[in-house]
Amino acid sequence: MSDHIDFYFDIISPYAYIAYKKILKINNVDFKLKPILLGGLHNLAGITAPAFNKYKMRNMQNDCELVAKKNNISFKWNSKFPINSLSIMRGYLCVKDDKKEEYLNSFFEAYWKEDIDLSNEENIKIIIKKLKIDENDFFNSIGNQDIKDKLKELTEEAFQKEVFGAPTFIVNNKIFWGQDRLEYALDEVKNI
Repeated sequence: MSDHIDFYFDIISPYAYIAYKKILKINNVDFKLKPILLGGLHNLAGITAPAFNKYKMRNMQNDCELVAKKNNISFKWNSKFPINSLSIMRGYLCVKDDKKEEYLNSFFEAYWKEDIDLSNEENIKIIIKKLKIDENDFFNSIGNQDIKDKLKELTEEAFQKEVFGAPTFIVNNKIFWGQDRLEYALDEVKNI
């Protein structure tokens, strides 16, 4: 029996941002954050992302705005969606544990609240400077083979567990996909 919830996420997912904002308000449950590369996961699963279907994309944008408003979450669709989130997701693995929450919140908000183009390395540098993360250490670390391998391993782990999108929550080997399934994952962990 699991006493925690695994939370698979990628900064590129607007629904992961919404889910993360909900998680920050929950104090009595342990969440294990599992960064993945959503594009890599989609490739493994043979999935075409909604971002590449104009009908799904339009619906997703409208849906995210409705859900964010309903949950009192500041949200603005990013004008540069989608981007390659590889550096940011590797960066999450590099930063010290005591910086991880601030790092993730800063990048999520930059992308999904402030409409910042995170495909521009200069914008990443501005954020890590605000976080008091050494720029040279950061960029050297995200190029480190161990960090590259770790993100690949986490993405492969997600695929092996039949995760196909973000956000996904797993409790007791049960998959709860989507920000709107967080409540079901919470029910599952509380029934232990």
